[in-house]
This record gives sequence, C-alpha cells and structure tokens, in this order.
Amino acid sequence: MLRREGEPDRVPFAELFHDYEIMAALQGPPLSTDVDAVAAWRVKFWRDHGYDYVTQGVDLGFPHGGLVAEDTAELSKGQRGWVNEEKGSITTWEEFDSYPWPRVSDESFRSLEAVAKQLPEGMKIIPTIPGGPFENLTFIMGFAAFSYGIVDQPDLVEAVARRVNETLIKVVERTASMQAVGALWLNDDLGYKSSTLAAPEVLRRYIFPTQKRICEIAHAAGKPVIMHSCGNLEEIMPELIDDIGIDAKHSFEHVICPVWEAKRKWGDRIALIGGVDVDVLSRGSEDDVRAYTRRCIEECAPGGGWALGSGNSVTNYVPVRNFLAMLDEGWRCGRYGAP
Repeated sequence: MLRREGEPDRVPFAELFHDYEIMAALQGPPLSTDVDAVAAWRVKFWRDHGYDYVTQGVDLGFPHGGLVAEDTAELSKGQRGWVNEEKGSITTWEEFDSYPWPRVSDESFRSLEAVAKQLPEGMKIIPTIPGGPFENLTFIMGFAAFSYGIVDQPDLVEAVARRVNETLIKVVERTASMQAVGALWLNDDLGYKSSTLAAPEVLRRYIFPTQKRICEIAHAAGKPVIMHSCGNLEEIMPELIDDIGIDAKHSFEHVICPVWEAKRKWGDRIALIGGVDVDVLSRGSEDDVRAYTRRCIEECAPGGGWALGSGNSVTNYVPVRNFLAMLDEGWRCGRYGAP
C-alpha cells in the first residue's frame, strides 16, 4: 500500500497511535510496567485488531513547557496537557546554554528493541520520530517567541533548529537501519484550518532541509516515509511530494480536506493514510461512523494506495464502540476482488 503497488487482498488498517485508555479498555492494562511486558501488550493489541505493524516511539524527547486541565473524557486520563504556545523553554541565549539537550544513546532505543523481540512473523514496526523539526522548534521556543524570533533573533532560532535537527537525524539513522522497521512516521504538524502555521519561506529555511534529509536516510535503507501533519498544507504539498520526498500523507480533517478529495488530488503520486474524521468518531453515532467509513472505502480503496484509519488518532474521547465499528466496516467492506 505504501509503495502504491496495486491493490492488496484487503484494505489495510493504519493508525498513528491509540491512546492508552482505549487499549486498556479493550484488553486490560499491561501485566507490569517492565519494558518487555509493555512491548508484548502493545504488539498483542495491534495484531489482534488487524494491523500488520505496531508503532513505537523512542525513549527520548525535547523538554518544553506545558499547560494542563481536567480531562473530562469518559475514559479520562485525569489531566489533559498541551503546549504553552506563548513562552517555551528557550527565548534567550542564556536559556539555550542551560537547556537539557537530549543525548542519543543505546538507551534511547530500548523500547523499540523490546517491541522488535515480540513481533510475530510478517509484522513490522513503524517508529514514530520524537516530533519533527517544526514541532520541536516551536515547542521548545513557544510559538509566539519563535514567531518574533524569526525577525528579532534569527541566529537563536537557527541555533535551536540546528540542535533539534542534529538529534532527529541521529534517531532516524538508527531506526531506519533496524531490520524490524518497515517504514517511518515523520510527525510534524505544519498547518491549521486555512494555511500553514508559518509562511512557506520560513519552512524552507528552517524545516524542509531536515525533512528532506530524513526521507533520504529512510529511502537509502529501503524504508518509506509517512508524513503526519495536521492542517491545510495545500500550498506546500507539491514540495512535500516532489522535493522532500514523502511516500504517504496522514491526518485528514473533513472541514479542511476529506480524504477522498486528497485521493483525487494526490493519490497518483503518494499513498494516503486514514481519514475517518475524528469529530465523527468522537461525537457521531455508530451508524454515522459506519456510513462515513463506507464512503472512505468506496472512494479511496479503488486502485490501492490507501489505508483505513482515523483522520488523526484514536483518542481517549473516541467511544470504543465507534472505533470498533470503523474496523468492522473495514473487515466487511474492505475486501478486493471476490469475497
């Protein structure tokens, strides 16, 4: 599907992630917090629900400021967090010098290697890179400080971007070389409802070169790259496809671009992933979810190059019954050829 090599026997399933609460509701919590027990628990969930891969992050991240509030979902986390967009951890050179930059080491890949040991035959890992160059840059600085910094402190923005990008490249080099890895997720939210979050010329200066290098490393190892990005990327999609070299696009919000429209626009050049709108999954009835899923299958499955899944991820505020209804429609209606 990722290589658009015709129609498979059935429409494959794909997700960036399922919240822990969804997984625990369906198969109970892991037996222990031991890394091998958690790995076995994760692999079992993905395998039992029809996926031929499992996602797994690396044990490394870039610290940044955050805000929290009560999580009111039925399967509550207790608190829900989000990034502080006003001010991050680095807004001055003094903060740059004192920032706890992560170091890539063997320990950074412990969870990945634990999952690799649990894979049944025919199943792969699609690692999730610890955020993309744009997300990490704006999270570390805070989006407002980053925006001012482009004009007021471009040398600081450049320095933060360089340190982030060097770390991401090291992670990609290691993960792409792993035999258990089948493809890579490049997770980098670049847009909002009507446009990119930063002007294309800003992305070309700070972001696109690293995204392109990530694709080059993965392709040299024979691994496709899935770009996860929320928002309206219409203006930069030609560059993402033709210059940066993504193999697939993930994350579709109905009010921006339904996945079937994306299939018509770009399906002859890249694969498309997911598209069952999270708003429908979260607030719709089971019948609504089934109808939306069937439309996705009917319009996106012909010719291959598409995988069924949510428009973003299976969050803890998605009713479990709706998640299962989406998968059930995939099993019932997503067969190619004779039943």
